[in-house]
Amino acid sequence: MSTPANINALANAGTSVWLDDLSRDRLRSGNLAEVIENKGVVGVTTNPAIFANAMSQGTAYDEQLRELAAAGTPADSAVFEMAADDVADACDVFLPIYEKTDGVDGRVSLEVDPRLANEREATVTQAKELAAKVGRENLMIKIPATQECLPAITDVLAEGISVNVTLIFSVSRYIQVMEAFIAGISRAAEAGKDLTKIHSVASFFVSRVDTEIDKRLDGIGNDEAKQLKGKAGVANAQLAYAAFEERLLNNPDWTALADKGAHVQRPLWASTSVKNPEYPDTLYVTELAGPYTVNTMPENTLDATIDHGEIHGDSLSGTAEDAREVFARLDTVGVNLAEVWTVLEDEGVEKFVDSWNELLDTLSAQLEAK
Repeated sequence: MSTPANINALANAGTSVWLDDLSRDRLRSGNLAEVIENKGVVGVTTNPAIFANAMSQGTAYDEQLRELAAAGTPADSAVFEMAADDVADACDVFLPIYEKTDGVDGRVSLEVDPRLANEREATVTQAKELAAKVGRENLMIKIPATQECLPAITDVLAEGISVNVTLIFSVSRYIQVMEAFIAGISRAAEAGKDLTKIHSVASFFVSRVDTEIDKRLDGIGNDEAKQLKGKAGVANAQLAYAAFEERLLNNPDWTALADKGAHVQRPLWASTSVKNPEYPDTLYVTELAGPYTVNTMPENTLDATIDHGEIHGDSLSGTAEDAREVFARLDTVGVNLAEVWTVLEDEGVEKFVDSWNELLDTLSAQLEAK
């Protein structure tokens, strides 16, 4: 089957479509290969919540759990054993796309332990361990964009390991991420690493911005505040894209590295399922198509995009002025944006830690029962 028209339209606009989900059931049933073949998916992202859901249901992991239990493997090691196996298998499924796109797509992401979000050295150590364990060129290690882990992003890229920087909410933090990326690729170049093999994406979260800011707009309650509901998520991503063009694409420090074969760090739109049913279910897809971007979607958003998404080419370039106006109005009505970014980052880390701890509790019980 050929790639659906709307997914082709996204690709023509410059946006790669990745699936925000992975499970052993998907792999074993052939479903992952099917969504590649029939829905135009060219990469996969995972996170602690995705693996918590996959590993706590069904029987796909039972045999490996028995082996791990027999070996006396603790739950926090067992989860990475199982996740690394799934990610390695997914990398193999995506290998033809990886080769066809010169490594730009065909990528699978695996996140470090979310409990390390404030620990630089432990994050770097685990990133190297996971890269070695999976042992696939098309792996990306996910590292959160916390203040403490910004240097870890640089360190891991400097080792020649591809990185998906996650949990980015504000443009100011995204600028720091781009700086960390340039520093990491510069160090990799100095160390003689093959820059053509190092790739990175910066995962900028979208729907959670609207969820948090809409809640505050409801609290303010006046007409001006109500008119701004559902506008912040897209506007924030538009400002991030403008920063990408200015701070990375047109940065002389970057272009010097690109001349040596380095690949640009692409903005990746994450958290793209619409949380408010009053908004179009393809809002964070159709409004965020543009060159050098990735959109990672849960399958329901992917299906909605295929069915009725209206893609009109590049919808990102030249949008910064209108986006700044949205944020000026948010400030005027009294939304404390600095507080919003802090809350979203703290909650983002906390949600992943909670999912991780629940998964460890579940696996501990399963290991004891085997």
